[in-house]
Amino acid sequence: MKAVFPHQIRVSIGSAIVFGLLEGKLDAKPTTAYLMTYKDGKCTANCGFCPQARSSRSKAELLSRVSWPVFPTSSVLKKLGNTLEYGKIMRVCIQALNYPNVFSHLVDLVTAIKHRAKISVSVSCQPISSKNTRRLAEVGVERIGIAIDAVTEKLFNEIKGTIANGPYTWENQFRQLREAVKIFGKGKVSTHLIIGLGETENEAVSLIQTCVDMGVSPALFAFTPVRGTSLEGKPQPLIETYRRIQLARYLIVNGHARFEDMHFDGSGYLSDYGVENKVLTCIVETGNPFLTSGCPSCNRPFYNEKASGPIYNYPRNIRHEEISAIKQQLSLKDSY
Repeated sequence: MKAVFPHQIRVSIGSAIVFGLLEGKLDAKPTTAYLMTYKDGKCTANCGFCPQARSSRSKAELLSRVSWPVFPTSSVLKKLGNTLEYGKIMRVCIQALNYPNVFSHLVDLVTAIKHRAKISVSVSCQPISSKNTRRLAEVGVERIGIAIDAVTEKLFNEIKGTIANGPYTWENQFRQLREAVKIFGKGKVSTHLIIGLGETENEAVSLIQTCVDMGVSPALFAFTPVRGTSLEGKPQPLIETYRRIQLARYLIVNGHARFEDMHFDGSGYLSDYGVENKVLTCIVETGNPFLTSGCPSCNRPFYNEKASGPIYNYPRNIRHEEISAIKQQLSLKDSY
């Protein structure tokens, strides 16, 4: 039997304010509308970092540190249409929990959005099968994200795989990513990599290169401890480590260097990017490597951090004084 159309949906609090569903002030407005499938209860998966995990004691409205209040789907679709008229939103991104009817819900939601507006739609989900992936493409999803999250198989198994009593396997995640590239095309498939779960910089950069070689776009997240999750006591990554991996990712994604060009010390710390210092400094001074990475028009404001900082992923243009601080974090000389 076909699942009933989802009459409720979660909306990130920033998107809800842009829509006019809630009142509030924003330090940086989202340029993508972030929606999340609704179910009564938690996800059937059990990822150690996630408030939506099956065994999590976190509040049900949380994803990372962001609140996602529930609204009637019809109201959200109407507000989305109105918002698009003013050019406030450039893309819709639907985050999908895992539960039995989720793909029927995704198909219905995407169909309803595409019926109301000409806008690009991304879906972040765990398709489990290429049949589901193909169905999403057929109804108009432009890009799909399939999260790896942990950058080594050992960490993956501990945090979201078999050891965590989760449904995912390292092999199947990569199988589904490869299938998604066949269906959507290179550059239209993304994955999430969470930095700070226990990996070395060497391991993170190596996986970034693997993803790019597959035609998959890697988006970086900084681990964020959330009360009630199994990893609530784990600290966020050092900002210096995150900056080095951000810069390495940018160089690889944009073809300036490869993992094989880079050098790491005995502890796995990145010591040489394989790029001339003058070129490296020019790239850093643009600020681009340190902006939120993800789909086009995705700025994901303060998903990993408080507005007061430290800011891991900048949702806006970076100021000169912030570039100076970033150069200090990277141990680069300031040329201003």
